[in-house]
Amino acid sequence: MRKMTLALAAVAGLLGTFCAVGAARTEGPADRRPAATPASGRPNIILILADDLGYGDLGCYGQTRIKTPNLDRMAAEGMRFTQFYAGSTVCAPSRCALMTGLHTGHARIRGNAKVPLRTEDRTVTELLKAAGYRTGLIGKWGLGNEGTSGVPQSKGFDEFLGYLDQTHAHDYYPTYLWRYDDRTGYNDRMSFPENERGLNQSYSHDLFTKAALNFIRINKPEPANQHRPFFLFLSYTIPHANNEEGRRSGNGMQVPSDAPYSKEAWPQAERNKAAMITRLDKDVGQILDRLAALKIDSNTVVFFSSDNGPHREGGVDPKFFQSAGPLRGIKRDLYEGGIRVPLLVRWPGTVPAGTVSDLPAAFWDFLPTAAELGGAKTPKELDGISFLPTLLGLPQTNRHDFFYWEFHERGFQQAARLNHWKGLRLKPDGPLELYNLAEDVGESKNVAEQHPEVVQRIAARLETARTESEHWPRQAAKKAEKNGKEP
Repeated sequence: MRKMTLALAAVAGLLGTFCAVGAARTEGPADRRPAATPASGRPNIILILADDLGYGDLGCYGQTRIKTPNLDRMAAEGMRFTQFYAGSTVCAPSRCALMTGLHTGHARIRGNAKVPLRTEDRTVTELLKAAGYRTGLIGKWGLGNEGTSGVPQSKGFDEFLGYLDQTHAHDYYPTYLWRYDDRTGYNDRMSFPENERGLNQSYSHDLFTKAALNFIRINKPEPANQHRPFFLFLSYTIPHANNEEGRRSGNGMQVPSDAPYSKEAWPQAERNKAAMITRLDKDVGQILDRLAALKIDSNTVVFFSSDNGPHREGGVDPKFFQSAGPLRGIKRDLYEGGIRVPLLVRWPGTVPAGTVSDLPAAFWDFLPTAAELGGAKTPKELDGISFLPTLLGLPQTNRHDFFYWEFHERGFQQAARLNHWKGLRLKPDGPLELYNLAEDVGESKNVAEQHPEVVQRIAARLETARTESEHWPRQAAKKAEKNGKEP
C-alpha cells in the first residue's frame, strides 16, 4: 500500500512539479467568424476520450444498469449529440481522424498497424500550440511509437504521460509509462516497480486522473502565465479489455474492484465492465469539480466521446448491457453500432444547457471546431467542418451531406452516409447494402433493390472519396478477393 501511495504521489507531481519550476474536402472560410468566448479570453479545451465505450453505455443515452451520474450531469449541463460518429471502428485510425481532421479515405493511418504520423501530418494540437495554447496528452496515443515522427512531442504536445502503443495500453497495471515534459527536457520511461511480478498496485486509469487534475491546476490561466489557455487531451483506456489477460483467464476487464456491482447476479466480466465505466464516470466528475473549484469552468469547454463502438474481447458479451441500443454491430463493424458514439459538450454559460442535437458530425470535425474555438489557423484542405455554430445555439449553415469510412482488418470494406442513406460495401466490388437511417437506425432492412438510384449515387461517391495508400491499398484487397484468398 505504501508503494502505491508513493506512486500516486509521484504522478500527482508528474505534470506539476516538473511544470511548476463530408462532402468533398472543404476549405476553412476566409471570413471566419470569431468564436463567442467569455470576456476572459479564449476557452480552455479539454477532450476526454473513452476507449470502446458504446453509444448506449451511458445513462443519458438510455443505459439503465450502469451508473453514470456525472456524465448524465454533463449532458444535462451541456449538449448531447445523437448522430455523432467515430473516425473508424478501431483505435488508431479513429484517433488519427480525430487529430488530423481527415477521414479514413485521406488520413495517413487507416488501420491498427504500426504506421506513425509524419512530420507533414498536421494535428489539432500543433494548431492550438501555434495559437498560444499550453498542450498536454494524458493516456493512450497510438499514432507513433518511440523513435518515430509520430510521438506526441513531435505532434504538438508540451507534456505527455501514458502509452505510446495501443497494445501496451491493454495493460492497466503497467511496469512503465512514457513521460515527456518540455520544461525539463525529460523524455523517457517512468517505471512502476510496484506493478512488477503481478503485484498490481498502481492502476493506470487512476494515475491518469491524478495527472489530469494536476495539469489543470498547474496550467490554469492566470496573470503569471499571461492567461494562457490550455488544451488537454485526456485519452482514457476504459473500458477497453486487456485482451491478453482475457485470453489467459477468461476475464480481461481489469479493474481494482467490481463495486458497486459486486452483488449483482451478472457474469464477472460484466460486473467488471460496469465498474470500469462507473469509475470513468466518477473521474469525469472530478475533472468537472476541479474546473468549478478553480473558477474556470465557464471558460473551459469539455468534450467527451469514445473512439469506437463496444467490443467483445475480454470475456464480455457486447449485448449484455445492450450497449448499442437499437444499433446493429459492434467494434470492427461499419454498421452504426461500430461507429456511432456518444458526444457530450459542456461549456457553462455558452453551450445551452440540456440541449440535444441531431446534427450528423464526426471525429474529423473536431479539428476545425477546436481551431475555431482557439483562434487557430485551419489548414486549407480538410474533411472536417466546424460545428461551433451548433454548440453556440446558432444555425449550422455548413453541413456534411456525405460521410466516409474504410476498414482494412477484414479485407477492404467501405461505408458511407449520404444524407439519411447509409451504404456499406463489405467486399471490394461486392454488392452495396443500403439502409434508410431515418426509418431504420438499426439497419435491419437492406433496401438496395428498392432504391437503385441511391445505390448508384453512393457507389459513385465511394470511388472518389479516397486516395490510394501504400500501407492500406485497395488494389491488394481486390487482387486477394479475385484469387480467392483472405486479404
